Amino acid sequence: MHPNPIFRSEDRALLERIIAQAGFGMVFLTTPDGPRVAHTALLSDGAGRLRFHLARGNALTRHLDGATALVVVNGPHAYVSPRWYDDRATVPTWDYAAIEMEGPVRQVDDAELDAMLHELIATNEGALEGEPWRAQETPPEMWGKLVRAIAGFELEVREWRPTLKLSQKKSPAERERIASEHEASGAHALAALMREVAP
Repeated sequence: MHPNPIFRSEDRALLERIIAQAGFGMVFLTTPDGPRVAHTALLSDGAGRLRFHLARGNALTRHLDGATALVVVNGPHAYVSPRWYDDRATVPTWDYAAIEMEGPVRQVDDAELDAMLHELIATNEGALEGEPWRAQETPPEMWGKLVRAIAGFELEVREWRPTLKLSQKKSPAERERIASEHEASGAHALAALMREVAP
């Protein structure tokens, strides 16, 4: 989390939306073998619980149940050029949204894992154009074999540490110029977030 409080947010609805839009994050844990990270799809229930799954062979899998872990979600981000400022005698920076969430983890049972996978598929297929793929298209024996190769987990978020660094130190006119430049560079989601989050 950025140390400057101007970049923090208590807007849980906004944070949940950033998590949902990203749909993916990193799980960090210090294991007996040292610090490790896993990259995984995420589902948030909107009430402070994150669900995810990992391959059984992942370096984190056997250590997560009962541990306290850190999950990081990176939202939209982009480079900020000093040429977009009123005074160019400065240095470049980066606008970004990132959410750190910490809490205890439990491994879910087979029924919860199966439900999680179906929800994950429905969520992501629903975001695509055209007729969605359905899990039922996979033969049951293949589905079962693949599901047995993964483990599902749920993290109860006890600490939220978001950073929404969106040029809040700049004047309203400069912020709008920066947002417009982000938009022109293809960072549409970041520009929209800048216009939504007031300093």
